[in-house]
Amino acid sequence: MKKLIVIPARYESTRLPGKPLLEVAGKPLIRLVYERASESRLQDGVIVATDDERILNAVRAFGGDAVMTGASCKSGTDRVFEAIGQREADIIINLQGDEPFMRPDMADLLFSVMEKEDLDMATLCSPIADDREYHDPNTVKVVLDRHGFALYFSRSPIPHLRNTDAKALLYKHIGIYGFRRDFLERFVRMPRSRLEEIESLEQLRVLENGFKIRVLTTHYDGFGIDTPADLERARLTLDRKIM
Repeated sequence: MKKLIVIPARYESTRLPGKPLLEVAGKPLIRLVYERASESRLQDGVIVATDDERILNAVRAFGGDAVMTGASCKSGTDRVFEAIGQREADIIINLQGDEPFMRPDMADLLFSVMEKEDLDMATLCSPIADDREYHDPNTVKVVLDRHGFALYFSRSPIPHLRNTDAKALLYKHIGIYGFRRDFLERFVRMPRSRLEEIESLEQLRVLENGFKIRVLTTHYDGFGIDTPADLERARLTLDRKIM
């Protein structure tokens, strides 16, 4: 099976314009994510899918593979699907371009489980470490069934804690998705769903249309970069690691 990692990267961002090109630890953010993805043992290629020539040129300048996608793409997953085009790919990972702490073994976990099991789509989650994450709308929460499939994703604190012993059920979603190619094509042709628009979470389109998302649990202390505060935190964290 051919396995690709595609990193959608938009220049426009409400809170952090030009986010993929902002420097963290002396490198553009998109380069950090690309290099981590390239360390995956199971990937057969890494591609940046972008709508901006500045990002395209930055990726090609460090020797990365990047393709331009159309301005009509409404989501990162639409951009991923357009980017793979005629390339051979059986399993595609959509890795968010603002996840510089993603470990390559996390991509390999998705690849290996999707290759072994008959799954349309899979993603990752991690136990929530503190109350700040639980209440932060930038941290997406996920509730699982007994078989490890998603019941719901939300920016709200879910499940509601009436009993503090239930903290073991609290998980945050990690911005990385695995798709079978045929399901990826099916997904991008589905109309945007009501809950997807309310929560601004495109994975809810899958659940609203009656499909399942397998959610694998891993321990992950990283975070995505959504705000200026996240950017500063990432810079401090990575600068300490370099020192």
